[in-house]
Amino acid sequence: MINDNPKIKYFVYCRKSTEDDDRQVLSIESQLETLKEIAERSGLKVIKQPFIESKSAKAPGREIFNDMIARIQKGEAQGILCWKLDRLARNPVDEGTIKWLLQKEVLRHIKTSDKDYYPDDNVLITSVEFGVANQYVLDLSKNVKRGLKTKLKMGWYPSRAPLGYLNTKQDEEKGRNYIVKDEERFGSVRRMWDLMLTGNYTPPKIVRIAREEWKFKTRKTKRFIGKSLCRSSIYRIFTNPFYYGMFEYPAGSGNWYQGKHEPMITEKEYDIVQKLLGRNGRPRPQKHRFAFTGIMKCGNCGAMITAEEKVKHQKNGNIHHYIYYRCTKQKDENCQEKAVELKELSAQIDAEINKLTISEKFKEWAIRYLHEIRQTQAQTHEAVLKNSEREHLRITQQLDNLLLKYSSPENMEGQLISDQQYQDLRTRLLKQKAALEGSISTQNREIEEWLELSERTFNFARYARTWFARGDMETKRAIFACLGSHLVIQDQKVAITLRPVFKTIFEKLPKVESEIAQIRTYPQFVFSASNKNKAALDERLVSNLRKGWDSNPRGPFEPRLSKPFR
Repeated sequence: MINDNPKIKYFVYCRKSTEDDDRQVLSIESQLETLKEIAERSGLKVIKQPFIESKSAKAPGREIFNDMIARIQKGEAQGILCWKLDRLARNPVDEGTIKWLLQKEVLRHIKTSDKDYYPDDNVLITSVEFGVANQYVLDLSKNVKRGLKTKLKMGWYPSRAPLGYLNTKQDEEKGRNYIVKDEERFGSVRRMWDLMLTGNYTPPKIVRIAREEWKFKTRKTKRFIGKSLCRSSIYRIFTNPFYYGMFEYPAGSGNWYQGKHEPMITEKEYDIVQKLLGRNGRPRPQKHRFAFTGIMKCGNCGAMITAEEKVKHQKNGNIHHYIYYRCTKQKDENCQEKAVELKELSAQIDAEINKLTISEKFKEWAIRYLHEIRQTQAQTHEAVLKNSEREHLRITQQLDNLLLKYSSPENMEGQLISDQQYQDLRTRLLKQKAALEGSISTQNREIEEWLELSERTFNFARYARTWFARGDMETKRAIFACLGSHLVIQDQKVAITLRPVFKTIFEKLPKVESEIAQIRTYPQFVFSASNKNKAALDERLVSNLRKGWDSNPRGPFEPRLSKPFR
């Protein structure tokens, strides 16, 4: 195309979307070369100095673009030569500026590699193309956010790895870059933590050791050159939770994630270093680090029991940690309930569990007796189930007959059954059918779960003390919560209101255990005691077992231990 108005002067505008100097370099060169050919072929009068910008157009505020627009408004040029329309704008503000200048004929022509835009053209076409460019930015933003969210859920830090780690972006396909150990520096950074943990080295002294003795250098990248460790870097290392496996993203958001990368230190080591630095370090997620908070109440005022950690520093350098459970005083600021130290609280819970522990013989006999009860009840359940199934079949047949009667030719005008009568009868039968189906499902589920729930209950009563002694924090918490639904601390003592199923077992326990102790041989005991002691496990126990548990419908907590405890 030959320029039909040689009086128009053109500015050349080229833009790449990234500010990195080493990225998309060819994009600018390619644009300039193509635009030069278009100008020569079309006979355009181009102002020699092009406008070249390395900045995204997703938001207004590009300095070079704004400078070009200001010079156009002064009349220095009346046209723009660019690669595509999206090079000029990808946001509504800059789009509006271009369209307004065209409409007022301040801007008389925009020439791209494949199109021409004039003031008297159909503005709808221009709006659509700018809209496509803007939608691209919106879609790209959504895709990036979705990718970041997925990566965070997977536990991968979506940014530059801290010192001692490497991003695997160069080795993995796009979107699947991870964080791995920097084999060259991981050990050195770990040695820095070790020196700090001794308490005999300050961060500046560790920096000098790394510089002078280890000749430590940071890693070299396209944007960063390898250099010696500085004081600010060592403090960033010692206050970064990433090294024990946690990270916050974005920074300052309060959103914390458990990383999939290999931790360099433990959380306890991190805490010790923070105390040695005399600071709390960076904000960290409030993790539930106490076993018994949230399940106990104060016996004096009824407020919840919380826990806090105390640290004692001795003159010889030893550090002792203590955990105290106390009233939150949310209901009564003047509550006089005193705090209880964790060791004392654990000893009290252990003593309570010990009182509730049954013998192995009692457990085996009780399960055998419950099996006998279950066999008797299973026969009753089977008879009830058959009756329910027969009733269900009868109602299904009634529904079929009702439909046949309603849709028969003899009922064209509702002589046999009206529309309202049909709907009323059908609704009533469907309700009966649904109730029967629910009853049948419940009966089948009770039969399947009965034995499992019974055995879990008595296994808990037999081994809870062992699990509590050997278990971790979560195990101890679960066992304590299983004991009762009303757990209180009053006068620094734990009080437990047992669940009905345990109450039924333990109120008869002394009598049963005394009779068990008189029986020497286990087979004889199983045979005789199953009849002799049935009064000890009456229908209340069966009823309580069938009701299940308030906090855990699967029954008592039964952890997996790494070693046998029998």
